[in-house]
Amino acid sequence: MDKVWVLAEQSAGSPSAIALELLSKARDLAQQVEAITYGAGGQLAAATLGEYGATKVFDAGDLGDSLPGPKLAAAIAALAASEGAPGAILVGMTYDGRDVAARLSARLDRPLLTNVVGLAKEDDSLVTEHAIFGATKVLKARFTGEGPGIFVVRAKSFAAEPSSSGVPETAALDLPDAGATDAAKVKGRHAEEREGPALDEAPVVVSGGRGLGSAENYALIEELAKLLKGAAGASRAIVDAGWVPYSHQVGQTGKTVKPTVYIACGISGATQHMVGMKGAKNIVAINKDQDAPIFSIADLGVVGDVHKVLPKLIEAVKSRS
Repeated sequence: MDKVWVLAEQSAGSPSAIALELLSKARDLAQQVEAITYGAGGQLAAATLGEYGATKVFDAGDLGDSLPGPKLAAAIAALAASEGAPGAILVGMTYDGRDVAARLSARLDRPLLTNVVGLAKEDDSLVTEHAIFGATKVLKARFTGEGPGIFVVRAKSFAAEPSSSGVPETAALDLPDAGATDAAKVKGRHAEEREGPALDEAPVVVSGGRGLGSAENYALIEELAKLLKGAAGASRAIVDAGWVPYSHQVGQTGKTVKPTVYIACGISGATQHMVGMKGAKNIVAINKDQDAPIFSIADLGVVGDVHKVLPKLIEAVKSRS
């Protein structure tokens, strides 16, 4: 494959983790890797994108109050027409990434593959892997028609590894009129307030589930996570119950995490949750039900009431601080 494009999301000049993961993988797939970025700070982000394999960076600039999807889909489609379409376009499975990919699929009249967790080159085409049935089975797929193929990839599917690439060439990405699709405008932006590392980047994640009993007891999860310099996560059950925000959810419909240590507290281990965390290097499970499915993938299992175990664990950590 001659060329791959990567949609590289960034903020204030700092590329997102998934952008770097996709660039790292793209180096294995094509001779030439080019990145498409947007937002204030795109020029600053270009240097880092180059470190991870981008030989050229197309910068759409600040999109103002427009949604990224309509403008970027129109711009990428126009770029494919003028520069020649690549063999593949890799997009992170984020809110904006999915929106861009869907709109781009319509503009290019090409299908897309979503929820990709693996990519390999076979006979100059790409074969994808998709976790199905709660990640108990892996399905493989490939495009058989004309390219470019659009691949929407889950976070943490690939390792982000810098290369020896030099400073990439940069070029402005023209934004054509997106028509009526660009009618929606962003009226406000709110940054999530948090302490410590982001959930999907933390080396330690402490997650709580329905076994905590009440929303008030989630404070134990947050305290332990803070002591371990990690992030607090949650199962879908307590997110749906309104105990914690969706941004804390770990699982197939939440965030995928691969920390060094994952501590599951009062989480039974539904397949939806385990899909998002079973890639952790070390899994510790605390649950009073000795038959809970979470124990089947745990490296260390503690059969006990989280209301008694967590305070003791917090006390032990404090004593070593």
